[in-house]
Amino acid sequence: QIVGSTLSDDPSVVPVTNFEASKSSAEFAVLYASHMLQGGHVIMLGPGNEQAAVEAVRAFPGGLQLGGGINPSNARGYLDAGASAVIVTSYVFYQGKLDASRLAELEAAVGAERLVLDLSCRRRTAGGPFFVVTDRWQKFTELEVNEPTLKALSAHCAEFLVHAVDVEGKQSGVEKELIEALGRWSPIPVTYAGGVSCIEDLQLVEQLSGGRVDVTVGSALDIFGGRLSYERVVEWDRQQAATVAS
Repeated sequence: QIVGSTLSDDPSVVPVTNFEASKSSAEFAVLYASHMLQGGHVIMLGPGNEQAAVEAVRAFPGGLQLGGGINPSNARGYLDAGASAVIVTSYVFYQGKLDASRLAELEAAVGAERLVLDLSCRRRTAGGPFFVVTDRWQKFTELEVNEPTLKALSAHCAEFLVHAVDVEGKQSGVEKELIEALGRWSPIPVTYAGGVSCIEDLQLVEQLSGGRVDVTVGSALDIFGGRLSYERVVEWDRQQAATVAS
């Protein structure tokens, strides 16, 4: 579990690490499967971890989405290994702009129903709009996260994943303005990530989005060295599902 904003391509720069697990990726996948937590994210941060990622999705077939270095030539293989969907960011951008031809390639390779677009974003200036960032969240693109963007891209994928990069891994609270906007703008399922530290943050995401934005939790969980009980989060999720069902 790392602080996302500290990632760098410079080998001399070491990212800030919150926690290093002793358990394997497959063991965590089995844990999630035991609680039927569908839609978790397996992210390959750089080369050399493809085997660990495949072991995770094989341990929970159809239960986990997989991202990191996804392109048309390898996407189908990860789906065949057991991933429910592939998560893509950097491949569909070229020189800071969304490349429609690359997006079309991926959509043709796996189908929109198995494609999740990662629109992780940062502000260029304090209080300004959010822009998608790529390449380990280091490079700003020209694509603003707004209603027209989400509406246009929704025709080419099944879901959006949006990390609020500036609060990712810091357990310092969620990006309220972004969550509220995603709840209003997105015509398809969208998952928010970044800054969750407690159950109250989960409830805040639910409240701000009107129940239209899902949330993912990482560094805050006790299974990853944090103080938030994994079991308590599972129970909260069950209660939310029961409320919706009723």
